[in-house]
Amino acid sequence: MEPNTDTHRLNPLASKNLDTSIILLVIGTGLLITWLSFTHRSSWAAHWPDYNHMVSNLPDPSAWLRWVLGDISEVAFYKHEFASIGLLAGAYLAYWANRTGKAWQGFAISYGSGLWPWLVTGSLLGLLLSNLLWGWTVTANSWQPTFAAFVSLPAAMVLMFGGGWKVTINGAIMGAVLVTPLCLLIVNYACNPLGLPVVIGNVSGMAVASVLAFLLCRYVPNLVKSAPTSQPKESSAPEVEPAKSKTTDYGIIWSLRRVLADFSEAPFFGNELASIGLLVGVLLAYTLNPMSPAYGSGLLPQLIGAQALTSALGVVIWRRQWRRLGWYPTYVPLVSVVPAAVLTYGGSWQVITSSALLGALIAPPLACALAKRVPGDMHPYIGNVLSMAISTLLIIPFIGLLIAG
Repeated sequence: MEPNTDTHRLNPLASKNLDTSIILLVIGTGLLITWLSFTHRSSWAAHWPDYNHMVSNLPDPSAWLRWVLGDISEVAFYKHEFASIGLLAGAYLAYWANRTGKAWQGFAISYGSGLWPWLVTGSLLGLLLSNLLWGWTVTANSWQPTFAAFVSLPAAMVLMFGGGWKVTINGAIMGAVLVTPLCLLIVNYACNPLGLPVVIGNVSGMAVASVLAFLLCRYVPNLVKSAPTSQPKESSAPEVEPAKSKTTDYGIIWSLRRVLADFSEAPFFGNELASIGLLVGVLLAYTLNPMSPAYGSGLLPQLIGAQALTSALGVVIWRRQWRRLGWYPTYVPLVSVVPAAVLTYGGSWQVITSSALLGALIAPPLACALAKRVPGDMHPYIGNVLSMAISTLLIIPFIGLLIAG
């Protein structure tokens, strides 16, 4: 469903203020992280504190800052402030390039909707509210899915109903009061006792909470619809200018770009520049301390390699669907089956190849089939996250049997 963007574009002054605010925010956040971390320099030996240093120092302010920022890149299983800052910086660059019609913008960010400022605002507000409400559940020995609102309902509501403060704020609130607690319940009372990968609880909570939220919007439409005005609105900013369109050849270059864009698809960015920022940030973190990103597992290279492989296999296997539909959820195993397998069973070639292949074969078509059955007044991403849960539940035990044999 194409989002309503006509009445919620930013005027030139607002766009300039947004540019300045985002640049200052990124710079300020980076300086704050550096200052807070270096005040504790004597307590860690490497060039940057590791994951265990962060969780063991909660609720110290510097540890909480790292945790909350890490939530932004948690969906890719990187959980690191550098990856998060890189993702946001790359996404902003992609939005600016899209807005000004640059040829190098890559795939239009947020599907060319022009809604990225509202989308990322709602996601960040939902993330902050989630941590304020549920951060007390996090301890040194108890990981919790406080990131869930950043990659689910708030962004989906903006894409469904358009921009504006009403949709953005209500989406953020529902993300914090519906998505996060449901994820907490499923993770702690189903996944952990049963020994299931926690990603199953995360995405199941996103799906159930999103259905409840969209049902609420169906019966209380004032949550997302503004009262009609008697005077017509003046045209505000110029339309977002897409890059000059070319006939897509779906060849090698397109395939490589698509694999790269899949790394930032889960937060609804789907852009190469955003993905480059994410990967550069997490690789910098790994260089400074291999035990800092990816939950201190030390498996970041194997994780990224497996994620790239499953996306590449999906793009090749389902190329005909990409041609026919224009978009296909080849990113689904990249943020579910594959990282769950690598973090559960290690980074051996058997685990990497089997999870990448099985994820690419099963997860995207299942997601597509489920998304087609989602009601029209709900965002089809619900089908994608359900596919993540089902695929992970099916594939991870099979890989365990495979490597055991």
